[in-house]
Amino acid sequence: MLVGSVVALIAIISSRIGTRLGLPSLLLFLLLGMAIDVSHVFPSFNDAELAHSLGFAALVLILAEGGLTTRWVEIRGAIPVAGLLATVGTLVSVGVMWAFGTFVLGLDPWLAALLGAVCSPTDSAAVFSVLRRVPLPARLRSTLEAESGLNDAPTVLLVAELSRLAAGGHLDGGVPGFVAMVLFELAAGVFVGIVLGWFGVKLLRNIALPSSGLYPIATVFWAVLAYGVGTAVHASGFAAVYVCAVLLGNGRLPHRVATRSFVEGIGWIAQIGLFVMLGLLATPARITLYAVLVALAAGLFLTLVARPLSVLACASWFKVPWRQQAFLSWAGLRGAVPIILATVPMVEQVPGAEGLFDIVLVIVVVFTLLQAPTLPRVAKWLSVIEHSPTDVEVEVAPMEQIAADLLQIRIPEGSRLHNVEVAELRLPRDTVVSLVIRDGTPFTPHGQTALQVGDELLIVTPARFREQVEERLREVGQYGRLAKWRRGLDPQSEEDLD
Repeated sequence: MLVGSVVALIAIISSRIGTRLGLPSLLLFLLLGMAIDVSHVFPSFNDAELAHSLGFAALVLILAEGGLTTRWVEIRGAIPVAGLLATVGTLVSVGVMWAFGTFVLGLDPWLAALLGAVCSPTDSAAVFSVLRRVPLPARLRSTLEAESGLNDAPTVLLVAELSRLAAGGHLDGGVPGFVAMVLFELAAGVFVGIVLGWFGVKLLRNIALPSSGLYPIATVFWAVLAYGVGTAVHASGFAAVYVCAVLLGNGRLPHRVATRSFVEGIGWIAQIGLFVMLGLLATPARITLYAVLVALAAGLFLTLVARPLSVLACASWFKVPWRQQAFLSWAGLRGAVPIILATVPMVEQVPGAEGLFDIVLVIVVVFTLLQAPTLPRVAKWLSVIEHSPTDVEVEVAPMEQIAADLLQIRIPEGSRLHNVEVAELRLPRDTVVSLVIRDGTPFTPHGQTALQVGDELLIVTPARFREQVEERLREVGQYGRLAKWRRGLDPQSEEDLD
């Protein structure tokens, strides 16, 4: 407990360093694990099967966190291109990498195929931690986030089957049978996620738990339940947990801000534990010059050829501008997922699996150091940066006895709610701005009270008007007091407005 708490605290403090350098903190966690292994603070850890199991468990929590913090209104338009990148794009990348590994690097064909399959998926933890700090257009950011959340499911199936074949197994049903199995498991996983996500929203929205702290816990475990159910019925658990989490995160559940903070904390714990463990599993002394050279060659080809080809093959159908395609290609960050997947051949005892793990480890470390810090500069160079006002943060608590909701609003820097008077908000009838907290001092506002950046508002509204209130606040926060005319929309009917 002593050593573990010290390691966790060091990892948490190091995350600040990663933020300043523009690196995924996850990479620092990985290096921390390797340093611990070299210093022999813990007994030597070389259990690939345990690492594989713990890695998948951590990945479930990371995907749940990604889904719960994703806004459906932003990701909806990106689903088609992201889905194609996660499936067809992955296959294109694997095929190109197999050819390069076999005919240029001289690798065994099975290892070349496994190298392509292991390194092709983008990593959700790395993407979420880095890209949300870069002001990208919503659709571009959502495409990368959705791809990283969706591509784990097909890649896990592909790596597992390739590992089994490389270890001497047989492909039941041939290639058509394998493709049918993958499609079935993906579709079944999505179905399980939709069903459990819908049911979870209904349940958590209408149940009154004795403590607000139970809502975040229930939400996370409901998402984990989707993974368990999906796996139990031989569907893709990763697809199930991500889809379920997206539905829960957009289901107007109580205490959403508290839930978001909680799941972000859970995600950080999973990432710290995962990368420190993978650092312990790695053996730097085992990495040869040959492995480093192969890793550099394979990583360059993956970054400059295979990834751009997969993006071109998928994004062109949706007329994605070439500048955004170029950024999609460069922003395909690798992280925990390739290293976790590299443990699958080790568990299956594929010949050369340890060497493959070392190559993948070098690729992840070197190319994360290369790509992650340059993303803001590349985005600016490609002119894909989009500056927009920060969204309003809304917290909701149920008041079931009077069929009303209490909304807690914070006005962020850059919001056009600044200097808007309370009366100009034009909220639905029976909705009251009951309290304003400014510089730590609460007061009761009147119609001519001008709001300011940093204010916290407590708004009581009938439950049936909650969505209208949130939508109106977001519109005014983005477009100002004339939002109704600037957008050309009337968010509420006139009889509902004061």
